[in-house]
Amino acid sequence: MQKDYLFVYGTLLQQHNAFGQYLRKHCLPVSKGKVKGLLYDVGEYPGLILDDNAGYVHGSIYVIESPLIMAEIDAYEGYGPDEQQPNLYIRTRTSILTAQGYLESWVYQYNLPVENLVLVEGGDYLEYYHKKNPPGS
Repeated sequence: MQKDYLFVYGTLLQQHNAFGQYLRKHCLPVSKGKVKGLLYDVGEYPGLILDDNAGYVHGSIYVIESPLIMAEIDAYEGYGPDEQQPNLYIRTRTSILTAQGYLESWVYQYNLPVENLVLVEGGDYLEYYHKKNPPGS
């Protein structure tokens, strides 16, 4: 059976995020990774737009061993026929660069306009989030 991988780059990386905790409980981390794209601050979460001509967006890759787990993450990301249309994100496969080479992985790409959103310079959401929300603020 082929393994499914998921590249996460935003709120699912946060230690206090309930769905991030769910992901870490039910899935094994594989590697850090990065993908060519642009990362935007959508408010309470980021949005990735894949773009081969852009810099890198940084994140982590997990092995998804059950369709039930993917369905839970789909719901969290607002993806699927039962979610608001158009979907907030679309799930697509793409190549993620790791220290060991490229790995085909699912990723959630933002599916709404980005014209008025702030670009997350450097493509690292956790770093950006901690600068924007320092401890004790």
